[in-house]
Amino acid sequence: MVDFTEQTVLITGAGRGLGLAYARCLGRLGARVWLQDTGADRDGDGEDPAVARAAARALRDEGLDARALAGRIDHRDGCRALVERVRAEDGRLDAVIHNAGWVAYQPVEAITEDAFDRMMAVAAKAPLWLAQAAWPVMKEAGGGRLVFTTSCRALYPQFVQQGLAAYAAARMAVVGLVNVLAAEGEAHGIRVNAVSPVAKTRMWGVEGEPDELRPAEVAPGVAFLASLACPEGGWILRAANGQFHATRAVEAAGVDYPRDLRAVPAAGVEKLAAAWPRIAVPAVEPR
Repeated sequence: MVDFTEQTVLITGAGRGLGLAYARCLGRLGARVWLQDTGADRDGDGEDPAVARAAARALRDEGLDARALAGRIDHRDGCRALVERVRAEDGRLDAVIHNAGWVAYQPVEAITEDAFDRMMAVAAKAPLWLAQAAWPVMKEAGGGRLVFTTSCRALYPQFVQQGLAAYAAARMAVVGLVNVLAAEGEAHGIRVNAVSPVAKTRMWGVEGEPDELRPAEVAPGVAFLASLACPEGGWILRAANGQFHATRAVEAAGVDYPRDLRAVPAAGVEKLAAAWPRIAVPAVEPR
């Protein structure tokens, strides 16, 4: 049974959309949920603390234990302050779900350094800084759960969209974080995973309840990853339309990395070019 009674969960970007759906799902399972949201617009601009307050109030009206949390996550000190506030108030922090982010379309020739750094700060750096701040709290407690967000728009070439180079770079960085932090956390009972969600929200230009691909249909997967029922880290949970598929990159059997890749030998560029049809193995057909 998945039960969050007497547990505390911090969720970023929880004022609307997926984050609010996560908070509602966890609240119904007994968690005290802390909702962080800067209240930015669809482009990630501006601040409106009323967004998080209204979301928390709506959940409380449903009988759930929800609190709004002001603060930014686009720098290390801000992430640390959020974690310290929750710990100071509740004396514990059982799970952190980093959901905050946005989609910004810029073709490669138009990407600026400021725009790229801003995307990385929220989508790639923030999960690291949140983990760093939560790590000693969770170690002291004997365990905890961290759930980050990635995207199939980065993971799979067939789902790539033009203009999302910065977004994809940030979302792929999360995969590396999950792999390393899952290994570092294993001995301490800290499980680190990622979700790759699809839901119709503001980022799709959808306001209100969509007719399909609802945020609530993703939320059970995130709740599981944030729960004590989740047995291991290092996974990416693809979640959409009430369906779930956990995936991760795994080395082939028999490989002695890096000396023997059990791969195609090619001594020189000409032989490599000739062998390319055998080197670039086609993807396996879907199950």
